Amino acid sequence: MKKYRLLSVLLLGLILLSSVAIHAQENITLTYMTSQGWVFDSEMELGAKFEEQTGIHIDYQVIPSDQYFTVLKTRLNSGEGPDIFGGQSGVSDLVLQYDVETNAVDLSNEPWASHFDPLVAAQATVNGKLYGLTLWATTATTWVVNYNKSIFEDNGLSVPTTYDEFKSVCQTLLDAGIQPLFEPFSDGWHHVLWFPELGPRYEQVTPGLAAELNANEATFAGNETMLTVLQEYKELYDMGCMGQNALSDAYEDRTSVMSSGGAAMILANLTFPQEVENDYPEVSADSFGQFVMPLADNQVLNINPAGPTKFIYSGSPHIEEAKQYFDFLTQPENLQYLIDNTPTMQTLPFVDLDLQPKLLPNQEEFLDEHADRGTVYQTAVNYVNPQWMDIGRDLTAMVTGAMQPEDVLTSIDKRRTDFAEAADDPAWSN
Repeated sequence: MKKYRLLSVLLLGLILLSSVAIHAQENITLTYMTSQGWVFDSEMELGAKFEEQTGIHIDYQVIPSDQYFTVLKTRLNSGEGPDIFGGQSGVSDLVLQYDVETNAVDLSNEPWASHFDPLVAAQATVNGKLYGLTLWATTATTWVVNYNKSIFEDNGLSVPTTYDEFKSVCQTLLDAGIQPLFEPFSDGWHHVLWFPELGPRYEQVTPGLAAELNANEATFAGNETMLTVLQEYKELYDMGCMGQNALSDAYEDRTSVMSSGGAAMILANLTFPQEVENDYPEVSADSFGQFVMPLADNQVLNINPAGPTKFIYSGSPHIEEAKQYFDFLTQPENLQYLIDNTPTMQTLPFVDLDLQPKLLPNQEEFLDEHADRGTVYQTAVNYVNPQWMDIGRDLTAMVTGAMQPEDVLTSIDKRRTDFAEAADDPAWSN
């Protein structure tokens, strides 16, 4: 009898401990501070489901984007960070903007980490430790040349794989009275994409170049591949491939121009065809195909694996509960829920989980055919992204004859030095 009484007491104790643990979780609120546009309704719906299952409440603190980094830095510097904070991944940003080695928790051994896309994970990693969770459709939103299939077929054109072939395609279209490319300069940013997005090609020709640039052991000026890209870019402009009104064209007109056949090609996201069909339902997304930017004979798919990323604050009293939330979000059924219920998420950067993307068959085929991929230089190389609009002004000056391609590269180097010195980057201290 004493044996059974002892078992009863132990069981009662376990029940009471379990009840206390559940009650404790019910009183926990995780503060999650993020910039406007970085958290979607679908995630908040999952947050409500997480609370139903665990009793842990998620307090989403969404800050206007123009104020976010100031507010975040103030809180991190004061030692009063939120339990979870959002930030742009990218190794230099992780170090310079967020100091993740001090302010964030190492997530390398979390169960979802082994399924994290390696390119994306690399941009949330510092010194071999993974600090962030990126739930963003980075692969599906890579910039590629989208082309009008009918225009290509009517003019006997095939997808170019070298610059000479691309130039020939453009000349054939010009001869037929068709504008080859819609390339809007007036917004100041879109026409820049042709240069840093080709980072994978620069890296292919000169392995380790990004690391050398970040160590201040190499420069943009004097790099033959970069110079070739700029020279070919100017040649296309001078030929009239970007149209007579490129300097005044606006990006907001992209779907209107492409839906009407006003141009044969545009540099746009892989899922741009769905955007056209959404704006002009009479135009099927299947009307468009895609190929990689072939300047400097590039055939490596350019991926920007950086994006809005979640970090757990190292000073949080609820680190384990925050890890629990990350684990919940990365369960296959919840990742699929995000894909299915978020308009801008066609894929998510996880592998071997049998997720079903929202891509057209030809887009899936395109990705399958381009297993050779690399990281764009605005992410791989420090101090490129902060000068994006400055590069845009330089490129405009180049195509109008006020600067030479060599001058553009020298100008980029000068600004990189200015940024690095302002950040007290040790690589620039000597």
